[in-house]
Amino acid sequence: MSRLPVPHRLLILGLLILSVWVIWLPTTPDHSTEQLSASDLLTEVPSESIHTEVLAPPTVEPVDVAMETEVLPEEPEQAADPLHWQSMTVQRGDALSNLFRRANVSQQTMLAILALGDSTRTLTRLFPGETLEFGLDDEGQLQQLHYAISRLESLRVIRDDEGRFQAVREQLELETRTQYAAATIRSSFWHAGLDAGLSNNQIMALASIFGWDIDFALDIRAGDSFTVLFERNYNGDEFIGNGKILAAQFTNQGRLIQAVRHSDGHYYKPDGTSMRQAFLRAPVEFTRISSNFNPRRLHPVTGRVAAHNGIDYVAPVGTPIMATGDGRVTASTYNNLNGNYVFIQHGNNIVTKYLHLSRRQVRVGDRVRQGQVIGRLGATGRVTGPHLHYEFVVNGVHRNPRTVQLPQAQALTGADKTNFIAQATEVLAELQNQQQQLLVAVP
Repeated sequence: MSRLPVPHRLLILGLLILSVWVIWLPTTPDHSTEQLSASDLLTEVPSESIHTEVLAPPTVEPVDVAMETEVLPEEPEQAADPLHWQSMTVQRGDALSNLFRRANVSQQTMLAILALGDSTRTLTRLFPGETLEFGLDDEGQLQQLHYAISRLESLRVIRDDEGRFQAVREQLELETRTQYAAATIRSSFWHAGLDAGLSNNQIMALASIFGWDIDFALDIRAGDSFTVLFERNYNGDEFIGNGKILAAQFTNQGRLIQAVRHSDGHYYKPDGTSMRQAFLRAPVEFTRISSNFNPRRLHPVTGRVAAHNGIDYVAPVGTPIMATGDGRVTASTYNNLNGNYVFIQHGNNIVTKYLHLSRRQVRVGDRVRQGQVIGRLGATGRVTGPHLHYEFVVNGVHRNPRTVQLPQAQALTGADKTNFIAQATEVLAELQNQQQQLLVAVP
């Protein structure tokens, strides 16, 4: 450069200075590429647009959150019970007035509820452990009263808009299922029933059905058998209790006796004749017979031969004595021989006599029904111990109460009988089939 003329050297130096200045001059960075990458995350962009123009950053519209969120309907608030409830449990010795007093409910209110009649009369027969629920308003006035009469029935007393009380009986709706039970008697009918899964009440009901044909104190033998079809009541899966016996059969000393329940609530034999006879075979649930019917019996007190014209049934003092048939009381009094005694006149010139009672519960002229309690067993009069002396007189002649042919109650007739026989035939066929299966399964 030293050989060059001075003007040329100055020109070259200026160009060098200009180049250095251009290189070191700060520049504004181009963000178009970054903008494209960001927009590419949100929007699909055609590839050719990248080479033809620089894209502006996408505009993101604000989002209304309320519009994007699903709005669920509000659940209606359950109306609060406007009543204040108090539960009062019956204590031993409590009267109904005590419960109302503890609930701060007036005696006038209690009397107004009892004045509703039969529907609320059950409130006068409360037992320890039972509960009354009182629903009171803000002013302390009784608006509702709840009482569980049983597992199946409840009483609800409600005050209406006019201030008057109304009583409503509510029944629990149940599902009814049927079940079979069968047993062979080894020692006693009672134990056989328990072994078959029957309740005490079912055993008693079964004895009542066949009680006109079988003396369960004297006629039962080992090897006798029975089968029962009965109802069981459920509330869902909860067992509530047993229902009616629908059909049953009993084999007693080789004799087969069958009974089917009719829609009228009574039991009939397969041919439509009634299981119920006009008279019960025995007037009392007894433990043993101390003296049978015997025209030549030696009297235990006098020692003389004197006809024993009835049967002496031994049972605890106070055991209920029942009228064996429908009739009218012709005597209810006391003397030194008979003690307390009751005579009943029945149809067909039949008279039944009940002697040595501890207490009489009927008067002369009373109409009585079969099975009605007329007195209590005792030891009054000329006796050696507590018992009932029972006589059965037909046309003035004493008959043996155990063997006399008892008149039958009214049988089914007409279409009612035809329909019953068809139903009974089907039910009893299944009953016999079940008996065979159940008894085979018993070891």
